[in-house]
Amino acid sequence: MNARQTTIFDTPQPYGPLASRLRPRDLPEFVGQKHLLGEGKVLRRMIDNDMVSSMIFWGPPGVGKTTLARIIAGRTKAEFINFSAVTSGIKEIKEVMNQADKMAIMGDKTILFIDEIHRFNKAQQDAFLPFVEKGSIILIGATTENPSFEVNSALLSRCQVFVLNALKQEDLFELIKNAIKDPRAFEGKKINITDDMLNIIANFANGDARVALSILEMVVLNGEITKTGIKVTMEMLEQCISKKSLLYDKTGEEHYNIISALHKSMRNSDVDASIYWLARMLEAGETPLYVARRVIRFASEDIGMADSRAMQIAVTAYQACHFLGMPECAVHLAHAVTYMALAPKSNALYIAYEEAASDAKNMLAEPVPMQIRNAPTKLMNDLGYGKGYIYAHDTENKLSNMQCLPDSLVDRKYYIPTEQGQEQKVKERMSQIEKWKRKT
Repeated sequence: MNARQTTIFDTPQPYGPLASRLRPRDLPEFVGQKHLLGEGKVLRRMIDNDMVSSMIFWGPPGVGKTTLARIIAGRTKAEFINFSAVTSGIKEIKEVMNQADKMAIMGDKTILFIDEIHRFNKAQQDAFLPFVEKGSIILIGATTENPSFEVNSALLSRCQVFVLNALKQEDLFELIKNAIKDPRAFEGKKINITDDMLNIIANFANGDARVALSILEMVVLNGEITKTGIKVTMEMLEQCISKKSLLYDKTGEEHYNIISALHKSMRNSDVDASIYWLARMLEAGETPLYVARRVIRFASEDIGMADSRAMQIAVTAYQACHFLGMPECAVHLAHAVTYMALAPKSNALYIAYEEAASDAKNMLAEPVPMQIRNAPTKLMNDLGYGKGYIYAHDTENKLSNMQCLPDSLVDRKYYIPTEQGQEQKVKERMSQIEKWKRKT
């Protein structure tokens, strides 16, 4: 089969990149993705029992999509073809598919692995469909993009999607800790590097195993040669990652201190401090989507109805972070953070929900008033469900005096608007509604 790329089974070159030399050869060496590969998990059982079906691996770079495909290839009793979404056209696809057809007639399976499947256009993806349908091939695609948008719906419906998560810091620490002991890594030389330095590398890599191993290789190759091996210094580590080792740990106390500093700076309308604490997080390797989620929360907790556009700005910034990633999305987060800091502030919504939640927890059995109950059956209608209901759209002012709170909470007030920003108009509108209800 001419299109077969047997390099997927080749022994890694002794002088290739460290990430290539240390590519896991089987599941026991694979780090992370326990939700898929832990004992008893679906994908683990499929691999162990050689019952692999067509599937899509979706996840960020450096989490093991290609490696996992290679492990499956090593375990399965099938011909394995590695296809490039960048260099392969319709002609090459059809040639390989026709050969797979012939093998299927002989009772042999073919696994086709497509890295970056989202780069294939619709016509190229369509070319695989009939062969997947009739079982001539088992398709394994890998993508960093949402397959719901990037993979043809017909093809996607015939594949099981497995989501691979960004590696946790502890996963990356384990990975590079094992790497310095692996004889394939540094020709058996003793590497003197502290756990603190390994944690800095794991933190900086931001969930990407390839980045973590590349940094490790760089600092070791530039380390001090001693009688006992190679010594890595903090100075060398800082030079290799091109920035100071910032006092920041995405899972430790400083992480919460700095996100708190950002939140409180925005609340205090301090634009400069807000941008500084944002930069502290991003430059230390914080995931931009985490920051964006916190800004979305802030938009309702600390601004709310005073400027409802804040929520739109925050959500748009999150989408920009998803589309672009770092470093491009930093300016979008700076835009959002600056808007939040300058917007009028109100925590009225936050207080309203907290008080309503407290009542809901402490008064769990309060009956829904009869007039606003639904009456889908005759029995419920006969029992008075919905009796007295007033359809607001049928009234002149689109208002009624109908009671909607339980009897025990009939006079309860949760949302008390302030006079900040647009919330002043909200307060006026609520006052008009209350005045009309008292009058009628």
